[in-house]
Amino acid sequence: MLKWLLVALAMGTGAAQAATEKAILAGGCFWCVESDFEQVPGVKSVVSGYTGGATANPTYKQVGKGGTGHYEAVEISFDPARVSYAKIMELFFRSVDPTDAGGQFCDRGESYRTAVFALNAGQKAAAEAAKAEAARALGRKIVTPVLTAGPFYKAEAYHQDYYKGSNIVITRRGPKTQSEAYKFYRKACGRDAKVKALWGKAAAFAH
Repeated sequence: MLKWLLVALAMGTGAAQAATEKAILAGGCFWCVESDFEQVPGVKSVVSGYTGGATANPTYKQVGKGGTGHYEAVEISFDPARVSYAKIMELFFRSVDPTDAGGQFCDRGESYRTAVFALNAGQKAAAEAAKAEAARALGRKIVTPVLTAGPFYKAEAYHQDYYKGSNIVITRRGPKTQSEAYKFYRKACGRDAKVKALWGKAAAFAH
């Protein structure tokens, strides 16, 4: 009986693991992308980090300074039975300005560029299809590349779930909680306003 119980538990663990897939995206400020995709039913977790460059274990300061080749990115863990990779791609392209090659909104520079990092051939095909559909929808060239995923480095702890943090930070408007500072930053950067102006009613996540 014990043997069969252990086998059943092992099979259950394998099934749980098989029910989780990952997607890696860069959409400008990773605080914003993390905040957006954690709202999606079927998404289990979103981790902020860095990818696409050559520097191992980069820091936020290194990436922000430039020269590492890394993007601010997120690693999304999701249940494909509840939300498909194709749906994540659709939401992604409609939550950014994929026509901007120089960054996103008020955030400029290489680390704020958009990109999709495909983990396998199926993801690459789905991402390319979503990119082509976005180009048709906008009637404009999409500059967001679909790249082969490399190492993903988790960002420093204070970046994780920044948008709902309660720690006090100093802003141009005085001390605020992280969540308050995030809301101010997102509005001041014009992210939602510009996404809505570009995508209209199809805009995803725009508040």
